[in-house]
Amino acid sequence: FKLYGITAVALSLFCLFALFASVFSKAYTIFGQTEIALEIDFSESIIDPTGKRDPSTLIRANYGALVKASLATLFPEVGGRRDKRALRKLVSSGAVYEIQALVLQDPSVIGQHRRVWVAAADDVDMYIKGLIDGGDQDSDRMRSRISRKQAAWLGMLTERGLLERHFNWRFFTSGDSREPEQAGILGATVGSLLTLSICLVLAFPLGVMSAIYLQEFAPKNRWTDLIEVNINNLAAVPSIVFGLLGLAVLLGFIGLPRSAPLVGGIVLALMTLPTVIIAGRAALQAVPPSIREAALGVGASPQQVVWHHVLPLAMPGILTGTIIGMARALGETAPLLMIGMVAFIVDIPGGPTDPATALPIQIFLWADAPERAFAERAAAAIIVLLAFLITMNLGAVLLRRRFEQRW
Repeated sequence: FKLYGITAVALSLFCLFALFASVFSKAYTIFGQTEIALEIDFSESIIDPTGKRDPSTLIRANYGALVKASLATLFPEVGGRRDKRALRKLVSSGAVYEIQALVLQDPSVIGQHRRVWVAAADDVDMYIKGLIDGGDQDSDRMRSRISRKQAAWLGMLTERGLLERHFNWRFFTSGDSREPEQAGILGATVGSLLTLSICLVLAFPLGVMSAIYLQEFAPKNRWTDLIEVNINNLAAVPSIVFGLLGLAVLLGFIGLPRSAPLVGGIVLALMTLPTVIIAGRAALQAVPPSIREAALGVGASPQQVVWHHVLPLAMPGILTGTIIGMARALGETAPLLMIGMVAFIVDIPGGPTDPATALPIQIFLWADAPERAFAERAAAAIIVLLAFLITMNLGAVLLRRRFEQRW
């Protein structure tokens, strides 16, 4: 029997290690991003012909022409429409917006000549990392996505010191994008934090008050027994049912905005509420009856007994249950899919009513994308999500050990 237990634990640890090893092996390369240095001539005639530095004019400037001119300067020998198109594919299509953001942030660069590091295309990044092979453009090999000419151009850029791998800050500071090299998790992270904040604000006070009433003040009759049975049943209801409830009531009947953290937080609060109530009742029940009797004996009212004596002693257990419930809500995907948080959102949400997505949804979208570079980002997002979950569960363990009372 002891050998059976040791074998089961060892097998569980092996599976857990295999899971983490699989995720990390696909995700560690995300922290380095291949970038190409372009010698950009910020020509005033192209960017701001009027010279007024009007932001509306600067936004509409033809920054793509600056990128093309820089590549033509680096490779003057490249001719022909097909080769020029292949040369431009080395640079991310988002490089235009990076240069635009640089000009809008500091218009003084207009009229200057500067070296600007921009993201390389996702195929180039995968090729430099060794995740895809170089070969002929017409090759049937699935891993051959960089032509021989492009590989030669990349070698020339490396020799000139114009191609390097830098830390991938874009992954942590950008929202989602259709270009893998420009995609980041900031929008999904902010959406998750807003959703969890609303969930906590709603679920924690309602759950604690319900637990206090049911455990300390509610009469023992068939109605309270029915309520207790339904709370226990709700804790086991599949999460997608709560998503259907949010879709029918919050979106269909009340008319709240679709794909908003407000709706997601309410749905997750409904899902987390039974867990908070059950944990709260268990924590209140663990307080010895002698505490209540002593408080009543010195003249305290039933309300004072609960608020001044029982609740402070039960709060560590309540908080532990709440954190575990929030950690479960952080990883939920099905209810958020039902309320439309699966939409493609580029902008960073600024409030609970703005369109947003969440980390589990972002992982789902990237894992389903056809580009190989999105699989790398999905694995990295899984690591970020696991870090949040481990942190929350570790906080629950430390909180319980720090404040737990043994009677």
